[in-house]
Amino acid sequence: MLPIDLGNLYLDRRAESRSLSAENPDGAVGGGARAEPEAGSAARDLGKGWKVRPCLKLAPGSTTTLMDHEGPGVIRHMWFTFRHTFYRSVILRIYWDGQDHPSVEAPLGDFGCNAWNERQDVLGAPVNVNPHGGMNVYFPMPFRKHARITVENDGVNELPGFFYTINYTLEEVPAEALAFCAQWRRTNPLPYAQEYVMADGIRGRGQYVGTFMAWQQNSAGWWGEGEIKMFLDGDGEHPTICGTGTEDYFLGAWGFDRRDFSGPYAGFRQVVKTSGEAGCRMTLYRFHVHDPVFFKSDLRVHMQALGWRSEGRYLALQDDISSVVYWYQTLPSAPLPELPDADAREVI
Repeated sequence: MLPIDLGNLYLDRRAESRSLSAENPDGAVGGGARAEPEAGSAARDLGKGWKVRPCLKLAPGSTTTLMDHEGPGVIRHMWFTFRHTFYRSVILRIYWDGQDHPSVEAPLGDFGCNAWNERQDVLGAPVNVNPHGGMNVYFPMPFRKHARITVENDGVNELPGFFYTINYTLEEVPAEALAFCAQWRRTNPLPYAQEYVMADGIRGRGQYVGTFMAWQQNSAGWWGEGEIKMFLDGDGEHPTICGTGTEDYFLGAWGFDRRDFSGPYAGFRQVVKTSGEAGCRMTLYRFHVHDPVFFKSDLRVHMQALGWRSEGRYLALQDDISSVVYWYQTLPSAPLPELPDADAREVI
């Protein structure tokens, strides 16, 4: 299963393309554009075959299945757009090969590198978000037996327009293919002198491929002196991989010079206020496309939150930090920790 890129688009892959959307929710062959216009529909004069059912309504408290299909195959691309005020309340879950617990569980906004209920353009390679809130996810997601994708509206209001497209191929999946996983966490506020836990309890063999963080400063001054720690394959108190500073891990330097940027593999944005001001809200992403972090049996990932005291000593910060981590691993995967409830996810 060679990756698809400009250098090999001409290859005959013997794959079959399918696409799921509100206009073809089953992805059936010849199954698109079959909805009948209702009275008052914008397509009432044009009839069946026109733009009759472009989106879904997600009732409060409801869970909607977007995909429930047999394999083998590979999800190649997912696109979503919906009101930004629902970014933390619409929960994406993905189940692989019949597991009864999800391998992916995250608020859909954060999963698409958008947080704080604000839209953000992202020029990343695996996650690309274009004006005005078009979220694209290009992480390939193979499945051998079965793939199930759901979205839950965990809010108290109806979401009137949920637009989506899931493009996948039916094809053979090699034995060495790993399952895509992702998990959201939040600690608000981070207890004094504790490290923020991005991932824990990952069991199996695989590779860590990305991080998204939403960070709110609760005090003034520089906030990013902390180091990332990756504990691999039985590491105890001390990690095998240790960074040199938060902005260094996200591929910048010297506090990003307080400048926003977005690139294929890393980015930083000040969403509210300016970095260094109390109450500043920021987003950061880093994709390990060319430098995955490989683990053989287990993985744990921490990030420190450090600033400075006036006399030249570090200050352990008590900030509001949340994250999505992305990785691939062998199945079965361990159950993810319980997702924080709506109140614990809320953006105020």
